[in-house]
Amino acid sequence: MVDSDARPRIGEIVRICRGRDAGNYAIIVGFEDDRYLLLADGNKRKFDTPKKKNISHVEFQHAIAPDVVKAMHENNRVSNGKIRFAIQQFITERAEVSEKGEISHG
Repeated sequence: MVDSDARPRIGEIVRICRGRDAGNYAIIVGFEDDRYLLLADGNKRKFDTPKKKNISHVEFQHAIAPDVVKAMHENNRVSNGKIRFAIQQFITERAEVSEKGEISHG
């Protein structure tokens, strides 16, 4: 569940915990209501057809994809390539932190 102070935001990276996409990462591209998020990964789930996911079925990674946020503010949409790039960049940075032996928060 999300703290009342830490509301989900457009461009936030999440890890899917339930369903057939469990273990995969996605980016919040919209909201259905207070209970459901619209997620895209740029591959299977494109921006134009995002996955509707219950907020309790994702784990927030406390990371924002700035390029995605910028594109959403400017054009009210984002390319699937930018989504894929942001997720890959997040995974790479997380792997580098783990290799250095620093504390992982995920």
